[in-house]
Amino acid sequence: MKERDSNLKEGIKFLAEKFKQESENQEIQIISHYDTDGINSAAIMIQSLQKLDKKFTLKIVKSLDENFIQNLDKEKIIFFLDLASGSLKHLEKTELKNIFILDHHEIDKKIPKNINIVNPELYSEKQKISGAGLTYLFCKELDESNKEFAKLAILGMIGDTLEKDIDSLNHGILDDGEIQRKRGLLIYPATRPLNRTLEYSSSPYIPEVTGNIKGVLELLREIGLSPKDGKYKSLIELNDAEMEKLTTAVILRNPKTKNKKIVGDIFLIKLFNKLEDAREISAKINACSRYGESETAIGLCMEIPEAKKRAETIHVKHRQAIIDGLKTAKEIQKISGKQFTIINAKEKIKDTIIGTIASILSNSPNYEEGTVITTMAYSEDKIKISSRIVGKHKKNVREILNEIIQKIGGEVGGHKNAAGGIISQEKEEEFLNHLQKSLEIEKIKV
Repeated sequence: MKERDSNLKEGIKFLAEKFKQESENQEIQIISHYDTDGINSAAIMIQSLQKLDKKFTLKIVKSLDENFIQNLDKEKIIFFLDLASGSLKHLEKTELKNIFILDHHEIDKKIPKNINIVNPELYSEKQKISGAGLTYLFCKELDESNKEFAKLAILGMIGDTLEKDIDSLNHGILDDGEIQRKRGLLIYPATRPLNRTLEYSSSPYIPEVTGNIKGVLELLREIGLSPKDGKYKSLIELNDAEMEKLTTAVILRNPKTKNKKIVGDIFLIKLFNKLEDAREISAKINACSRYGESETAIGLCMEIPEAKKRAETIHVKHRQAIIDGLKTAKEIQKISGKQFTIINAKEKIKDTIIGTIASILSNSPNYEEGTVITTMAYSEDKIKISSRIVGKHKKNVREILNEIIQKIGGEVGGHKNAAGGIISQEKEEEFLNHLQKSLEIEKIKV
């Protein structure tokens, strides 16, 4: 894969100009990923196209497969957001005339001639930016007034946990979005009563506190916090001394978590004329999509009141499902070796949250740095696979999954430290055998 000579900003500007020319009197099919980043990408794009009076349709998907791609309308402009970099081989085989892609996932193939793409992987500077960030910068090139959607790009950034490593490109988006920041413990929501926030804290996972109201109240008593008029303070209402005590108490319960990982910037965003914790809004969007209600997620991004009410109901259900999923993951039998754990949940954990469970476990104190955690769950006649690496490590889980799935068939995507795949259920044992062997070999290599 050859790196491009121009920088990312120039690439976005070039793509926007080409899209303006190609989309004259053409209908557009937008296809976006169903996670928080993909939903915000879609919300930015559809509102920008509405301003331009463009005809378009929108499809939100969990993943792309060859059959779906082959059935796309050949007469429309096909615009992929936050996905498709791992499906270039399928796109090359189609008769689609006009394909545009804004994505930030790894590319493992030369770009076919029928594809117009912007992806940071193609540029020498390798900037870290979300799919929503790319979509925002693209739409801002279409019309400067689209700056109003900068806060949606920030939600996408938060959804893909890129807020801990913000470069100049993302700083510019933060400035456009007029985001407020407060330094503190990175549990959310920062705007809700602390007892509820601690009970449902999954990132970081707090042993004997997450999902345990008795443990929550014990921690709050320990640091000297009491409810006032029956209500606890929120995180952003704590003074410096209270914040320090809370942070210390959390670290003591999770000693493998380094201070810098759980203390950082809390991003406050104005939505529905109220200051909200961006991580909570991001989590609500994610919950809606994972429960098959991507329309509600889009509506929340567009600040539709009915969507907000529905999203809050779904989020409560989702948080409880995660707590239950973590308990199940703890109890079921695992395949474990030196620096790897495979949790094959089958039908015991929903496929829509299996990736979330993997992410939470990779941030828990139960696994040493460099451990590869792979979770699996049934999804109709298929199996959803999610792999994560604990801490920063040179292992590449996307390469590990890709090598196996190339042999047995299926789809793979993601990044070096967080990747996923889809295989058929009939390949379950074959995949497990390959994965275990591969992880054992990986340990010897490292």
